[in-house]
Amino acid sequence: MRKILHFDIDAIEDMDTRFRANFINSVTGYKSANLLGTIDQEGVANLAVFSSITHLGSHPPLVGFITRPTVVPRHTYLNIKESGFFTINHITSSIVKEAHQTSARYDASISEFDATGLTSEFKGDFKAPFVKEAPIKIACRYVNEYPIKENGTVLVVGAMQDIYLPEGVHTEDGWIDLSKTEGVTINGLDSYSKPQLLDRLQYAKPDKPTTSILKK
Repeated sequence: MRKILHFDIDAIEDMDTRFRANFINSVTGYKSANLLGTIDQEGVANLAVFSSITHLGSHPPLVGFITRPTVVPRHTYLNIKESGFFTINHITSSIVKEAHQTSARYDASISEFDATGLTSEFKGDFKAPFVKEAPIKIACRYVNEYPIKENGTVLVVGAMQDIYLPEGVHTEDGWIDLSKTEGVTINGLDSYSKPQLLDRLQYAKPDKPTTSILKK
């Protein structure tokens, strides 16, 4: 059995800055891996990798993501505040390197689509670009934000407007089998993993044992 290590808050505070960032960002577990697409007032398309996108509710369908402190220009955040729209695009194993490259600090005049070779596409009259290579794409409208005073970050809330996904990846009850889309997850700041479906379990009830509902 492996030895259990203990890090108290003093030990965490004494960590090297980069070590602490890697440690804390990965200790909470695997996170979603998405590219957020926006466009500025000059028509320059922006693309940035985010691992903080989370489900906030299904009715209405809401998502949220965390943007880092705005003491320096955050192009995604600024574009969303100006236009009111953004897209969420799933990262797959075939575009991991291109997706990660969008985290580089490009000048606002440079489109990450052009810099990485990913393809921008517009659907209908929605005012933000999608990633053509992404199998699942979500169009969102900005609805609110909540400053987190403890560390200066901001929780941005968006309302889903349109969802695009391949035929055959969702079941009759609405569940989406992400294993069929080659989607990846993010561990920490720079590690990408491909998840493996283990099982799908029934709605838990106190008087019934847990059983599988996955169709083999």
